[in-house]
Amino acid sequence: MIGFDPDMIFRIPALLITLTIHEYAHARMAVALGDPTPRVLGRMTLNPIAHLDPLGLIMMWLFKFGWAKPVPINPGNFRDSRKGIILVSLAGPVSNIVLAFLTFIVIVLLSVSGLINSEWAKVLGLIYSYNIVFAVFNLLPLPPLDGSKIVASLLPGRQAYAFERLEAYGPWILLALVYLGIIGGITDPLGRALSNFIQYIILSIF
Repeated sequence: MIGFDPDMIFRIPALLITLTIHEYAHARMAVALGDPTPRVLGRMTLNPIAHLDPLGLIMMWLFKFGWAKPVPINPGNFRDSRKGIILVSLAGPVSNIVLAFLTFIVIVLLSVSGLINSEWAKVLGLIYSYNIVFAVFNLLPLPPLDGSKIVASLLPGRQAYAFERLEAYGPWILLALVYLGIIGGITDPLGRALSNFIQYIILSIF
């Protein structure tokens, strides 16, 4: 369903922040593990323009399903290529979980102090929800998502090679699964569980 609604304008900053942090985390982890590729190709930046895929952004804005430009890495530069791929792949979703935590803390603090207005509430709420969705969605073991790279790195050689061959068809498989409602049937309950966990922890503190 196309997401035309009065809040569409508030999705832009929320999406830019979410996408940028996710891809920057991939780049930062790769560089920290010894691969200079993201830095050389200009991906070690918080400038969203460096990470945007125009079509992916439009899809996310309209359909709440989209993508950014993948961060290129060279696993050969890692001391342990499999471990490096796993850590780089995890960095994006983990950064989204951390940002969701921080965003909800800001929402709570601003609400308690009475400093939040409706516009800020919408933007912060969207940042929070997008980061929950990004974290859960990208951990699915479907090419070309981060979860698939983790699975491929854990599989033995032949099985990993066969699994990685699915990546050429990955976007079409994902689109079909989204259209059929299968992805939502998986990510929605996982997203609610993650959101409930975050809110429980933060509200227990504040």
